[in-house]
Amino acid sequence: ALSTSPQPDRPSPPQGTEERSAIDDTTSTALATDTNMRPFNLLVPFLIASDPQRPPKGGSMSENVQQFGRVSDDEFRLTPEQIETFHRDGCVTIPDVLSEDEVQELEQVFDRFLSGEITVPGKDFCDMSKPFGIPPEEWSIINCMLPTTYYPPFRDNIYERLSNNIARQLYPELNMTKDYDQLLNKRPNKDDAVFAWHQDMGYWPGPRALNQSATSTCTFSLAIDDSTPQNGCLRYIPGSGKAKTLRSHDALSGSRDEGHALTLQVGSDENVQLAPASRGSLTIHDEYVVHGSGGNNHPTMQRRTYVLAYRPSAVVQAERKIGFTHSRNDNVNWDSFRDGESHRFKTNQK
Repeated sequence: ALSTSPQPDRPSPPQGTEERSAIDDTTSTALATDTNMRPFNLLVPFLIASDPQRPPKGGSMSENVQQFGRVSDDEFRLTPEQIETFHRDGCVTIPDVLSEDEVQELEQVFDRFLSGEITVPGKDFCDMSKPFGIPPEEWSIINCMLPTTYYPPFRDNIYERLSNNIARQLYPELNMTKDYDQLLNKRPNKDDAVFAWHQDMGYWPGPRALNQSATSTCTFSLAIDDSTPQNGCLRYIPGSGKAKTLRSHDALSGSRDEGHALTLQVGSDENVQLAPASRGSLTIHDEYVVHGSGGNNHPTMQRRTYVLAYRPSAVVQAERKIGFTHSRNDNVNWDSFRDGESHRFKTNQK
């Protein structure tokens, strides 16, 4: 499930000439800066740098250089293969998007939400895996919705800027804009910290409810901690959302009044893939791919994830028009959308 930047092809030396290079091949995926450049080899007319983690602040490389990965403070350039994987499988992993220093800066604010220092009202601070009303000390997945709504200084952080740039590469023909944000933490040694199988469109209003034909979405999940099979990394079924149709969903707790989570059935013959991600890396998935995650079976390691979702501005405006903001406190939510889906309990009972 991991996706990495492609290695540039090394050309064959001209006939009768021996290839000479003082550079180790491990530098071939690094990026260039104005102050730290070295030749790839004597026969290839472009330059690369030895440190991809520290791009030039606000700057970029020579126009003659093809570059992927971190380019500047505001740009991370995807490879064609990464873009193709996202649209084919519905999910892709992008390694090493943020540096350690950048993750630490986000982590400081993240932990202020988890501790309750920054207050989040009502159901927007809850356990995502259990019914409402469970005492906080018994929570397994801490869920904090809309952190930048409740703490505006967190807006326009480095992750927001980079993910916005990537979203526009995935859908260059659309005016992609931020729809919502979310903080999640799977506590250590919680085997019930499970995200049930689902499609995001099960939680969101469908095209009929929004009067929008396209619902294109890219949801980013930044690993604040290493996300591994043991602590419950993302799992998904490649290509399961290709048809852009919604499978039948059921409420995990009986109704949305009791709990927010939905679930669906996955067949034993379906191809489940894991998507581990190291700290500072991220996964991106679309709105229809079937996905979820297992519990956290690590005795001491939590799994903190910072989620950002982008959709066309027309879709976001249509959501807000019907009163849907992704807040758990909204009166309009997955049980009441008027789009004909079977799990819209309140609408279907009328």
